[in-house]
Amino acid sequence: MAADVLVSVASLAGVGLGGGLSYLAQITALRHAGRTERWRATAQTAEARRAERLEELRRFIQDAQQGERTAEERRATPEWLTAARDVMDELWVRERMIHIMFGASLHERARAYVVAIDDILWEEQAGVSMWDHLRGPKVAFLDAARAELA
Repeated sequence: MAADVLVSVASLAGVGLGGGLSYLAQITALRHAGRTERWRATAQTAEARRAERLEELRRFIQDAQQGERTAEERRATPEWLTAARDVMDELWVRERMIHIMFGASLHERARAYVVAIDDILWEEQAGVSMWDHLRGPKVAFLDAARAELA
């Protein structure tokens, strides 16, 4: 009889130990899944943010190019003046978005580039070509953008 009790107690202890180990395994798996999910969500957020920043840079560069084209087609017509104002309004908005979404270094270079475009739109550059006037600020901005994204 004592042997029957011993077998029953051993069996019950085995069931308890197995249940406890199973519980620990489930808790560990849930914690790992939670960490993995948080990591995945963080990675997705970072990738979405990077895509948003790239799109903002693309728009800024596209609007800057439009500003250069507008300056190149300089005419004293009401249509040209409207186009020049519109492109500069858009560039100033993009410059402010760079300020919001990127660091101070890139913003300073974006601002210098916009100011250079503004200069060539509204003022004749004496002794220097439009392209020479833009080259420094444009290259500095593009280099800073590449560094910011690296």
